[in-house]
Amino acid sequence: MPSDPASVPTRALLEPFYRAVEGVLVGQRGLIDRLLIGLLTDGHVLLEGVPGLAKTLAVRTVARALRLTFRRIQFTPDLLPADVIGTQVYNPRSGEFTVKQGPVFANVVLADEINRAPAKVQSALLEAMQEHQVTIGDTTFPLPRPFFVLATQNPIEQEGTYPLPEAQVDRFMLKVLIDYPGKEDELAILDRMGSVDASTHAEPALEAADLALLRRTVDETYTDTKVKQYLVDVVRATRKPAEYGLDLAGLIQYGGSPRATLALLRAAKAHAFLNGRGYVTPEDVKRIAPDVLRHRVMVSYEAEAEDTRPDEIVKRVLDHLPVP
Repeated sequence: MPSDPASVPTRALLEPFYRAVEGVLVGQRGLIDRLLIGLLTDGHVLLEGVPGLAKTLAVRTVARALRLTFRRIQFTPDLLPADVIGTQVYNPRSGEFTVKQGPVFANVVLADEINRAPAKVQSALLEAMQEHQVTIGDTTFPLPRPFFVLATQNPIEQEGTYPLPEAQVDRFMLKVLIDYPGKEDELAILDRMGSVDASTHAEPALEAADLALLRRTVDETYTDTKVKQYLVDVVRATRKPAEYGLDLAGLIQYGGSPRATLALLRAAKAHAFLNGRGYVTPEDVKRIAPDVLRHRVMVSYEAEAEDTRPDEIVKRVLDHLPVP
């Protein structure tokens, strides 16, 4: 097993990034870590919370702390797919069509309030998120690398929202739930953001080359075979809970897919790296599993009638399975 110091010098590259982001955001270290996990593992992140919790500010601040191109797309009910990916424009003088690329052609794309737009618009991101390319007319265009979609959404119970298609949700590596800040954090927010001229600008702190080095280091994070077996058991238990002695019959409609298994491994590696280790522990898997699985475990109507949510099912799986 590799020793911890191997990853320490590379991990130190993140300290200026944390200082830049935390100079704007208050008490959001867990959220910053989740966004970083997505950035370091080539994964997209979905943030959910009621309006006013600084979801958009968090994504914009993290993006500005990177020296990468950034675009924001405000999703609304009247948005069209062409407004996201681009379209062909007819030139009457030449009699030819030219391609006008949409805002999705950037390194970091903020899909703000993504569930305010109907499914056809949300689906415009499917090809971009999975294959890092976009097809406009008969031509396919590669997207800039790296490419990340950091999306925010309001709880689906709110008026004027559309549920994300299952295929769209599964392409997000993490779904992070944001709650109200604690009392001390809210007082700190008042002190920092209470004035009209309060700064919400983060200075760039990471170069593209730094990000590439960080991603290579995360890839090299050691994962023991027993930890991999535990990780696979966690995901498989959401598909066939009876095989693992879990009494969840009738509560799960669909469990995590193999894509969820891959996402859990990559996220666990990044979690270990952010905590200064060059190896993954079962605790890394347990800490990040809810964010990886909560949007991939589809509960049944029976579970909804009993008000059993995916987070509770994932917790029962993690509490039940033996840790190596």
